[in-house]
Amino acid sequence: MYDIIGDVHGFASLLKKLLTKMDYKKVDGVYKHPQRKAIFVGDFINRGPEVRKTLGIIRSMVDNGAAEAVLGNHEFNAILYSTRDKNGFPLLTHSAKNRAPFQKTLKDFFFYPEEWNDYVKWLKSLPLFIEKDGFRIVHAYWNDANIQFLKEHVPGGKLKKSFLRTVMNDRRHHGKIIRETLKGLLMEMPGDLHVRDQRGISHRQFRINWWEAPEGKSFRDLSFGVRFKLPEYTVPKEILPGFPVYESEKPIVFFGHYCLSKGASIVQPNLCCVDSCVASTGNLSAYCWDGEKELSSKKIVTVSMK
Repeated sequence: MYDIIGDVHGFASLLKKLLTKMDYKKVDGVYKHPQRKAIFVGDFINRGPEVRKTLGIIRSMVDNGAAEAVLGNHEFNAILYSTRDKNGFPLLTHSAKNRAPFQKTLKDFFFYPEEWNDYVKWLKSLPLFIEKDGFRIVHAYWNDANIQFLKEHVPGGKLKKSFLRTVMNDRRHHGKIIRETLKGLLMEMPGDLHVRDQRGISHRQFRINWWEAPEGKSFRDLSFGVRFKLPEYTVPKEILPGFPVYESEKPIVFFGHYCLSKGASIVQPNLCCVDSCVASTGNLSAYCWDGEKELSSKKIVTVSMK
């Protein structure tokens, strides 16, 4: 069976603690379980103090068959940041804004540039989604049409430079599919709605859930994983987003990305977000799946820095 592990974000010590709690043992330098396999939902890098160690643990597990992993938006952006086009320019420009999220990662690999380049090549080999008998894995949003597109355009799950260039040049189609898969669905605020967070920063977009019909919902009810307060009045019909609702009778999906401050959560009997927002909460979670068709909060395992 499988243990689906949430966004680690460079917290290697917590990852070791979680693996140990789930009875994984270090054998010849690799964490293994005699009967189970781990699956990582992406976002291994950035934010935490042990990015290099985190990548080492995850890669050794994947390469030795003890784990599988999908890419998160942080890894995908790191690939773009570290891959150059035909003219030698990075696919993701090295502006201060783009560089900021990678500070911890770049610092950790400052003396190991060749090792980082090797990790980037390895990251390109990881899939954007996983389908198993009984469940699915994606970083942020499972949309059947998007997944079918990725099956056709990313054969074998390996990201080629030509596809990456197309993603950057065709943001309305290729780029949109990648953004939705790795960052979820975002809704634009109406022009007259001004929302600020606790730091006084104004927000023009917010993340929405993709498993409930948006009609008749308030801005707050439609949102998911949002850390600023949205109004409770109903979203006008004219600006409602259109998307296929992921219904409760469809296969189980495990995902991360949404940085849930209250911890990993089952949002629907067939949907579980395993991202416990480790950088803010100090918690790291996993769901231990044993073949059940309806998810249970009793199967969520969490460790803390405390």
